[in-house]
Amino acid sequence: MANAYIKAISYYLPQRTMTNEELVKEFPEWSVDKVAQKVGVYSRHLASENETAGDIAEMAARRLFEEYAIDPKSIDFLLLCTQSPDYFLPSTACVLQDRLGLPTTAGAFDYNLGCSGCIYGMAIAKGLIAAGIAKNVLLLTAETYNKYLHPSDKSNRSIFGDGAAACLISTEGMAQIGEFVLGTDGKGAEHLIVKTGGARQRTATDESREDEEGHIQRDDYLYMNGGAIFNFTLNAVPAMMNGILERNSIEEAEVDYYVLHQANKFMLNTLRKVCGIEKEKFYINLDNVGNTVSSTILIGLKDCLERQIIKLNDTVMIAGFGVGLSWGGTILRF
Repeated sequence: MANAYIKAISYYLPQRTMTNEELVKEFPEWSVDKVAQKVGVYSRHLASENETAGDIAEMAARRLFEEYAIDPKSIDFLLLCTQSPDYFLPSTACVLQDRLGLPTTAGAFDYNLGCSGCIYGMAIAKGLIAAGIAKNVLLLTAETYNKYLHPSDKSNRSIFGDGAAACLISTEGMAQIGEFVLGTDGKGAEHLIVKTGGARQRTATDESREDEEGHIQRDDYLYMNGGAIFNFTLNAVPAMMNGILERNSIEEAEVDYYVLHQANKFMLNTLRKVCGIEKEKFYINLDNVGNTVSSTILIGLKDCLERQIIKLNDTVMIAGFGVGLSWGGTILRF
């Protein structure tokens, strides 16, 4: 069976930014420091009104091609992870095949996942390579959650940033992709949801209600039950991390570094303490990017490579968790 490797990583962030100073002007009851301390974000990038997930995914892919001198004609499969596609149909990946100049012999499709999406994409890419279906898989993750946020939703507006990432997964490269642990618990689907717009409820309802934490849940905008998501994370993620070690036949001491989905600073610090991982081995960097949903892990890996935090011969655990509810993780061997 052919092994699969990460060969290249790039990312793109929209030009428009919103700092905490700008945000608190809309919410005078908050302080700049309070926002930063709670979620670890000082500024975030926002897609412009006419900028879609497809647009920023294209920019990330073009940056990848340029940075690593990749010929678009060498790509034989395109995967796009997004929950904000350009259209209901066709698949945004099909549109990007043409815009990026990929061959018409390449397969292409979107898949709808959030915070675990990057991991699922790697698993699909590895399967395509192992089955001999593809040799060079372009994995794109792109999200514009800010288009789903209500203007008065200060909590989520402080956390989420828009962004896209691109990763080439191939038969050789800089990091071998290990065995996966994946999971789903659809009982928690309503804890992170946009209720209207899809086939279940096509038209807006304008309905809202208060949840048990005092937050307003609006059908027509993104809703996150913070407490329920926090509890889910503490239940699912430590068990998943143990499963990743087991599936890859390694001990905890053999893991040199951890890059988890960058949900928010408080959640990551709590996870790190629960799992007993030293600060020096655990990535947290939401400062100027925020939670970019499916792109956080690839952005984190790129950052670690550029700053030489991750080096040759390092063993790195990556894991995502959230909307679905779903989770997934694997080991990368550099």
